[in-house]
Amino acid sequence: MNMTHPFRDADGDKLREECGIFGVIGAKEAAAIAAAGLHSLQHRGQEAVGITSFSGAEFHSHRGIGHVAQVFSQKEVDTLPGSMASGHVRYATTGGSGLRNVQPLFADLAAGGFSIAHNGNISNAMTLKRDLVSKGSIFQSTSDTEVIIHLVATSRYPTLLDRFVDALRMVEGAYSLICMTAEGMIACRDPLGIRPLVMGRIGDATVFASETVAFDVIGAEFIRSIEPGELVQVDHKGTISSHRPFGNPAPRPCIFEHVYFSRPDSVMDGRSVYQVRKQIGMELAKEAFADADVVIPVPDSGVPAAIGYAQQSGIPFELGIIRSHYVGRTFIQPGDAARHADVKRKHNANRAIVEGKRIILIDDSIVRGTTSKKIVEMMRDAGAAEVHMRIASPPTEHSCFYGVDTPERSKLLAATMDTEAMADFIKADSLAFVSIDGLYRAVGEAERATKCPQFCDACFTGDYPTRLTDFADREAELNAA
Repeated sequence: MNMTHPFRDADGDKLREECGIFGVIGAKEAAAIAAAGLHSLQHRGQEAVGITSFSGAEFHSHRGIGHVAQVFSQKEVDTLPGSMASGHVRYATTGGSGLRNVQPLFADLAAGGFSIAHNGNISNAMTLKRDLVSKGSIFQSTSDTEVIIHLVATSRYPTLLDRFVDALRMVEGAYSLICMTAEGMIACRDPLGIRPLVMGRIGDATVFASETVAFDVIGAEFIRSIEPGELVQVDHKGTISSHRPFGNPAPRPCIFEHVYFSRPDSVMDGRSVYQVRKQIGMELAKEAFADADVVIPVPDSGVPAAIGYAQQSGIPFELGIIRSHYVGRTFIQPGDAARHADVKRKHNANRAIVEGKRIILIDDSIVRGTTSKKIVEMMRDAGAAEVHMRIASPPTEHSCFYGVDTPERSKLLAATMDTEAMADFIKADSLAFVSIDGLYRAVGEAERATKCPQFCDACFTGDYPTRLTDFADREAELNAA
């Protein structure tokens, strides 16, 4: 979604999904529905939000920096008339100039107005942009999403749908898209289905969202997932048509949606995210049991896996860390003291549970390791006798190029250390990760299919399912220098 790196938390120590998208067509107050849907997707992007609507005569947009509730009061929603609207929540970018990168992006093309909201990342965006600029295109943002608009604008095909398909044939990487034209709405996923997108219905209206939880919040009925490589077209009469211009390659949806990105009350590809996370914890207990007194989650993302670990192991589950829900997302701080203060503001040890106990800490992942180190230290300061760390995903050894904010590989702890060295770094008595096959078992597979994996798990395995043209070009330039 971005050509520059997003802001991270104080330590850059959590993988961050960069955005969530929502669309509705055929509803009387489409913008209000879009705002409510985006609110339920706030966890997918917390720095900026935008909504574009179509009134039947023209497109209307409002975008802002902040949470949905901050940017969209009833006053702003009232400026977005019409029965069709789409919206986007995102993480901001360093080096970006605020609002110009906030989606949906909109352009007046020869065929009329065109709005696009994008979850994912185009891995050959810089290569395409250089070619487009050399031919006269003028870019208004640093978002890779704008590349798609220019490709649509310069395509020679006669219909907008054909021009859109022509544009998508040129891009690599991951995308779930919700587009609006005067004729209606188009929702689509990349041929591998790396990023999620689902379809639902509320009354006579059709809705699309990154996650099913958005449908729960607005009272919509879930219909189905958009299939990998599928384009779903909905006109203003409610007629739905499906197109599959990319053949039927084997899907590779992002497995980290199950581990961390999605809300636990969502359903992803027919599986309850909450139940999958509990099952990951159960697999972890089978693979990496530790003799201890209590199982403690690192809130909030470690909670379902910790429940599963406790149930499988028979060790009591306790809330040994209490999280403050009134701390805003922390930005990069200038010094170690400020960073440490941020962790203390977010999390505090529950000494009554921790003191004198052998504890098992459950978290979803280790990225740089700095937060894990501070949490372990917090447990020891609270009197823990032993601290055993268990992680509900395999080691994160590789960067993601498909719409997830990950540090460069040299900053990933698992890329530079083995598990024993990582345990020493975070000062835990022991450290273990769920195996890749254990993770696959938790999502309902017997094992990982080595030749053609069922999911995109490149952050764990380095097995990238698409070409990485821009990355390869950068590597070549660095090697040449």
